[in-house]
Amino acid sequence: MCDCTIIGISDSPELELPHEALREISSATVFSGGRRHHSLVSALLPRGARWIDITPPLDKVFEQYEGESHVVIFASGDPLFYGFAATVRRCLPDCKMRVFPSPNSLQTLAHRLCLPYGGMRTVSLTGREWDGLDEALIGGDALIGCLTDREKTPGAIWQRMREYGYDNYQMYIGEHLGNKTLERVGAYTEGGRYESPNCVILQRIHNRPRCFGIPDSEFSLLDGRASMITKMPVRLATLAALDLGQCDTLWDVGFCTGSISIEARLSFPKLRVIAFEQREVCENLIRQNACRHGAPGIHTVMGDFMEQELSLLPRPEAVFIGGHGGRLREMMSRINEVLMPHGRIVLNAVREESRRAFAESASRLGMRCHETHSLKVDEHNEITIMRAER
Repeated sequence: MCDCTIIGISDSPELELPHEALREISSATVFSGGRRHHSLVSALLPRGARWIDITPPLDKVFEQYEGESHVVIFASGDPLFYGFAATVRRCLPDCKMRVFPSPNSLQTLAHRLCLPYGGMRTVSLTGREWDGLDEALIGGDALIGCLTDREKTPGAIWQRMREYGYDNYQMYIGEHLGNKTLERVGAYTEGGRYESPNCVILQRIHNRPRCFGIPDSEFSLLDGRASMITKMPVRLATLAALDLGQCDTLWDVGFCTGSISIEARLSFPKLRVIAFEQREVCENLIRQNACRHGAPGIHTVMGDFMEQELSLLPRPEAVFIGGHGGRLREMMSRINEVLMPHGRIVLNAVREESRRAFAESASRLGMRCHETHSLKVDEHNEITIMRAER
């Protein structure tokens, strides 16, 4: 079984490493890292050293590691901070590992800016989706550190923030941190060109207003029809019935304006929201409303719900049925197939036929119906909020 020494380095061509790390290098014969790392450490490697490039596919890299008794690996910054050490631990769980860290890039950038960073929220966008950044923005974190890549660039981050109305942050960029010749640190300038590697710190300059219970008048409506939105008091009661506090995933079936999805996303920033709708015009409608209210990250699935391949999607703990097109019984059966244990389905029923179909379907599926509540808002129809649980 291969043992690994992982040495974190900066981007400086003049490396300053601990004496113990230098001893490890001098006594080793097999080394590994990215091509940029090789250019930085080549002068330190002993004569006859063998180098294993860390390039995809990583399975091939680890196959080469397993054939060696000891490998010295070079990585950027702190290998245990969203770094290669976590990959080694996952792929070689029995590997005996020793780590020599350098300051990570976000730590270095905070030092350059003299920003106290004890409470900084750190987000890696390197090869990842926007989820971490979206959650931090919705949560209103005062200081957010972002590790970037060649797609999730400072410009792309800035554009996403502006698209969803998060203009309450100052962005700082650090490029080639640790390299005395190439290092550059400063505030983001729209349209500026930023070289990789770089990282970003977002500093909140003022709080962004956000209300619990968005007024109905603040949503764009389908054809301007006030009846085509879950009214705010009913919406909040519906969220209570969905019981989203410990949920990972909510499905909103028949999202229309997206009011349930948006209110849920803003109230529970960690929640994954998947919204279904067959009316094509609603795809732009939910996006418009999500941008207006600062709710990025809602995943939409367009088309007939009954024809979707649901097994490809994250399984929900909670499902809200906002529209069923007269196929409530069939829809509940499909949902039950993928619903997590102890998951729940909530329906806002207007007609007695829907109330009866929901109760009968829940009983047939072996689900427990909970106490229902009826609300009437202004001159609109009375709504019965029904909940069934596995």
